[in-house]
Amino acid sequence: MSNLKIYNTLARDKQAFVPMEAGKVRMYVCGMTIYDYCHIGHARMMMAFDVMYRWLKASGYAVTYVRNITDIDDKIIKRAVENGETISQLTTRFTRYMDEDTGALGILPATHVPRATEYVPQMLALIEKLESLDLAYQGSDGDVNYAVRNFPNYGRLSGKSLDDLRAGERVDVNTGKRDPLDFVLWKSSKESEPDEVKWDSKWGKGRPGWHIECSAMCSALLGEQFDIHGGGADLQFPHHENEIAQSEGAFGHAMVNYWVHNGFVRVDNEKMSKSLGNFFTIRDVLKKFDAEVIRFFIMRAHYRSPLNYSDVHLDDARVALTRLYTALDGVEADGGALDWNEAHALRFRESMDDDFNTPLAMAVLFDLVSELNKTKSPVLARQLKGLAGVLGLLERSPQQFLQAGVGEAGTAGDGAIADAIARRIEAKKARNFAESDKIRAELLAAGIILEDKPDGSTNWRRA
Repeated sequence: MSNLKIYNTLARDKQAFVPMEAGKVRMYVCGMTIYDYCHIGHARMMMAFDVMYRWLKASGYAVTYVRNITDIDDKIIKRAVENGETISQLTTRFTRYMDEDTGALGILPATHVPRATEYVPQMLALIEKLESLDLAYQGSDGDVNYAVRNFPNYGRLSGKSLDDLRAGERVDVNTGKRDPLDFVLWKSSKESEPDEVKWDSKWGKGRPGWHIECSAMCSALLGEQFDIHGGGADLQFPHHENEIAQSEGAFGHAMVNYWVHNGFVRVDNEKMSKSLGNFFTIRDVLKKFDAEVIRFFIMRAHYRSPLNYSDVHLDDARVALTRLYTALDGVEADGGALDWNEAHALRFRESMDDDFNTPLAMAVLFDLVSELNKTKSPVLARQLKGLAGVLGLLERSPQQFLQAGVGEAGTAGDGAIADAIARRIEAKKARNFAESDKIRAELLAAGIILEDKPDGSTNWRRA
């Protein structure tokens, strides 16, 4: 089917991808805990797996893609109480906001989007199975916990041994656990919280722990073992480690063949977080930048690498994306299908088959642009649009994109500036310095100051 290789976190190596069932792929990705607006880190995660989903489909696989929603959680309950609304009202509203944001970024809907609260019976059945295998027990406080030391391979995904974990543990105030490393599967309802959300169970009223939710949802929708499980690098431990313990403990065999994790978003080389105040929601960023520019910016970094967020990098992404659209402007693309045997397409496929290497794949697009600017070939224009379309790019007409930044009364907006900068870059490459100087002067007259960088890119600011 393909020569795809995927970096498997469990194996700590790139491995040839061989699906469990020929021609079909089953993939589960841990989605959002819904109580607030999605931030740019969420966008990075969803974009990473959107690209994988697109490439698997482009490679001819029938993909069943599951991305869950956590709609019951301590943070959700706390926020709903603070807002004076029901949990359902809170999660329904922010699910809608998430769908609006992901839709704007061109992130395709998953095949299934299960909500945790819809799978409580499956969670209870899984916990009961674990209890029967001596992998779960009810503590003196009523909670049902997973007995970590009874699962021999605990720590394999994260590379943490039980001794390492014990050395780093804090004093556990939960005296209901037999071992501080044990984690909760079922949280017993407390009499002090009469309004707490709860379900009936053989252990009394309560609600599920976070980790058991994903084990129940993925096994219900994809089976006891499936091809790919993904999520952010921060989920590797303890969430995914605990999923393995639960699922493999219950079913007695491997849970997932390829564990895939995307890198963090960083701001000024620090991890983005609310506590540091360097936190940006998708909605915040969409107010300043075109959605396709954000998509382009995220894909310029390999999904496993850190993504350094800054307005400067987004401005640079806007100029680069404008170069792609400018090359297509005035060239009618050939109406035929994308030719995968053409030289650029072969290099694009080779890049994407190398663990979804979008930076290399996008470099191929710019090589196509260089040739297209010389030849104005309709065939090359078709290839450029077709290959970019695999990544969810260049799906508007050049006119739609280039005019998107023109404000009211004909004032130059960001898209028009990016268009002018892209034209100037092409003029410089063609050694048409008179045209380059003319564009710089026109922008300066409009109050735009350019700064040429050693790498050939150009930044701009308003005077």
